[in-house]
Amino acid sequence: MSRPAPSQPATPAFTPEVVSARVPDPLRWGVHLLVVALLALGAGRAALATPADWAAVACSGVVGAIYAVGARWHAVATSARAAGAWLTVLLTAWVALLVLTPDAIYLAFPWFFLLLYLLSRPVGLAAVLLTTVAAVAGFGWHQDTFTAAMVIGPVLGAAAAIATVFGYQAVQEESEQRRRLIIELDRTRTELAQAQHRAGVLDERERLAREIHDTLAQGLTSIQLLLAAASRSLTPAQPLNARAASELVEQARLTAQENLDEARRFVRALAPADLDQSTLPAALQRLCDNTTTRTGIPVSFHQVGLVPALPTPVEVALLRIAQAALGNVTQHANPSRADVTLTGMDAAITLDVVDDGTGFDTDAPVPVTAESAGQGGFGLRSMRSRAAALGGVLSVESQPGRGTAVSVHFEQTPDGPPTAARPAQRVTGLSP
Repeated sequence: MSRPAPSQPATPAFTPEVVSARVPDPLRWGVHLLVVALLALGAGRAALATPADWAAVACSGVVGAIYAVGARWHAVATSARAAGAWLTVLLTAWVALLVLTPDAIYLAFPWFFLLLYLLSRPVGLAAVLLTTVAAVAGFGWHQDTFTAAMVIGPVLGAAAAIATVFGYQAVQEESEQRRRLIIELDRTRTELAQAQHRAGVLDERERLAREIHDTLAQGLTSIQLLLAAASRSLTPAQPLNARAASELVEQARLTAQENLDEARRFVRALAPADLDQSTLPAALQRLCDNTTTRTGIPVSFHQVGLVPALPTPVEVALLRIAQAALGNVTQHANPSRADVTLTGMDAAITLDVVDDGTGFDTDAPVPVTAESAGQGGFGLRSMRSRAAALGGVLSVESQPGRGTAVSVHFEQTPDGPPTAARPAQRVTGLSP
């Protein structure tokens, strides 16, 4: 029983390739030693008999030689045809030896293991049955009377071999299933880790897109508007507006400086500059004042009630949403005025940004273009995503010609972060 190459694949059926690979080394060497010992015992007794039975000695040598060839022949462990041919020759020689000496009956026990390991289960069981019959018949051939003991011994040996082999194969099969399960679990864990990594990358990209849209993009738009206004002030038709143009350029420079500070803090993942050493209402007030200065659109800030203590991420989200909403107002709404209202209600906070501009149809599909990216496009998606990420609810109410109202609401649990316990109450746009 030679061992096949360890790289051979295992299959569920008990073919020679599989069962041969599952023969443990102690059992393999135990069978080898048992065959050698039984052949030596039988040959020795035949040689010492009076008269000596040299035919039995020679037949024992033939059986041993055939067995040695099979033990060293790799094809026996990998080919059902080779295993069948070898076993046929081996058992034929053994039957001849059994006719010559009753001591050969003891070789039936190692033959049981060979048959069960090298043949498929149905064929192996049939071969064990025939071998048992041959052993009983051979032993009876040398006795004057036939007794039950002649049957019990081979039958018990066959039963013990079957129980040993099939029990070990059952253990091996369960071990193989566990091995496959572990491999599958490792593969699934790897795939899950990859999926989580991809999801994390996508979330981070979305977060970066929101940050860039709500800070750098809005600031660059303001700079563009300020420089355009300064350029118009320096036309040949208006040569005396150099002071106004200078003020506009200075405002653009200050906005660029603010954008640079935001970019640096953004890279370091810190809170917005407006929230450093300041409160959220004060930051919103400065945002409204700066928007009025840059665009000329009157933007008023109102605080209603006491603002509860909020986690930094919520304050950042409210400020970013206000920036994005006012960016939409100044770029797309063409309003005469706008209001930003921060309302504190016990453990809840609501931010409303209302304008009296052109408005839009909230039910109409909005094409994702450069012109519409802010008005109902990426800007609103960004604000909704930012609010939802922290458990808030953002709602938008607008009609063509009747302005727009953006409202975001956070409710804070007693022992945890804000939750979206109820939708925000919508407010109508300012009348023209």
